[in-house]
Amino acid sequence: MYLRSKEHNPPHVHAITQDLDAPFLIATGEIIEGEFPPKAKALVQEFILKYQNELLEMWESGKYQKLPPLT
Repeated sequence: MYLRSKEHNPPHVHAITQDLDAPFLIATGEIIEGEFPPKAKALVQEFILKYQNELLEMWESGKYQKLPPLT
């Protein structure tokens, strides 16, 4: 999962797999467009909800940092 610089609103992150790249809303964890495998989608949503405040702060400040993985 990564945040791209110079993104457009609404605040979101892009999650990638070997073959897919999908944007997810930071506010809700919902996928904006495209398809994602159900298990991977659930993990991305769990990650977003766990780190929602940090992700929004990074979005607003443009200062990106690595976040710990889910445990």
